[in-house]
Order: sequence, then C-alpha cells, then structure tokens
Amino acid sequence: MNDRQYLTWLLVCFATVFVWSAIQPHDYFIWFLEVFPVLVGLPLLMVTYAKFPLTRLVYALILLHAIILLVGGHYTYAEMPLFSWLRDYYGLDRNYYDRLGHVAQGFVPAIIAREILLRTSPLKTGKWLFFIVVCICLAISAFYECIEWWVALASGSDAVAFLATQGDVWDTQWDMFLALLGAIFAQVFLAKIHDRQMVQLQR
Repeated sequence: MNDRQYLTWLLVCFATVFVWSAIQPHDYFIWFLEVFPVLVGLPLLMVTYAKFPLTRLVYALILLHAIILLVGGHYTYAEMPLFSWLRDYYGLDRNYYDRLGHVAQGFVPAIIAREILLRTSPLKTGKWLFFIVVCICLAISAFYECIEWWVALASGSDAVAFLATQGDVWDTQWDMFLALLGAIFAQVFLAKIHDRQMVQLQR
C-alpha cells in the first residue's frame, strides 16, 4: 500500500466515524465543543501535506485521537456506553472514558511534537528531546483545561457535560497527570518505530 492509498484509507475511516458522530449526538453544543480540535486539525493537515507530510505513524495516531474525540462528542465523555457498562459491571466510581481521552491528549501530541522538533530544529534524540516533548504535552493539557474553564464560565450549566468532572474535585489534576503519562509512554514505546519511519520519509 503506497502513501496515497494509506491516507485515503485513513480518510475513509475518519469520514465514516465523523458522519456517525454528527447524527443525533447527545447534545449538539457539547458535540461541537468536543470535536472542535478535529474541525481545526483536519484542514491544517490537508494544507500542510504538500510541503510537510508526516509519517504514517503520526497520521494513524491522529486518526485514533480523532475517533476518541468523535465518540466522546457523540455520547459525552461521562456517558460513553461501553465505559458506563464497565463502571456498572466492576463497581467503578465513574465512567473512565474521559481518562482515556486525556491519556490520548498526551500520547498523540507527543509523537507529533517529537516529529516536528526532530525535523525542524537542531534537537536530536535523547534526554533533552524527551523532556521538551513532555513539557509541550503538559502545556497543551493545561491550556485545554483553561479552555474548559473559560467555556464553563461563559455557558454555565451547559458546559457540565463538556467538563465531565463527574463529581471529582481532583479531575483537572488527574487529566494533566494522565496526559503526562501518555506523553512518557508514547516516547518510550514508539520512539524506535517513529525514528525508522522518519528515515524512510526523508529518503
């Protein structure tokens, strides 16, 4: 499968999930808030593809993250059915789908940031790259928490489902901590395959 076929397959997967997500979601306001990063990110990827194509790994991870956002937008993060079933079956204290979303919020941007830094800056693989990527992901996570705060202040009770705190006073801290773990795990487990794909991309 060549790169064009691979990207076409990813776009078909994305379009299928996007259409499903947009059909009768739990609430269209919440849906828009949750999928807004997708609505911004897809055009940006299309515009930059000709001059700065990314590795297959990055595109696949972006698709995965987009699916997580689209599913969360359709059901809301506190009411995703599969995780509600897991909560009820195992007697958990909350629907943990939003926790998955925040792991992804660190996991996926880590590889994106890693690729951009390695291809556009003097940084090389090593401790400094690892540290800076983690810092970038924490900054993204913290900024997203600020966005949630601002939306809550602007819209009041309408943003409760968007916040998805589910009664946890430490929800914001958990979200940033899980993004931190996601950024660390992504670099630990995917660095080698990512490096190989970047070498292939630059040939």
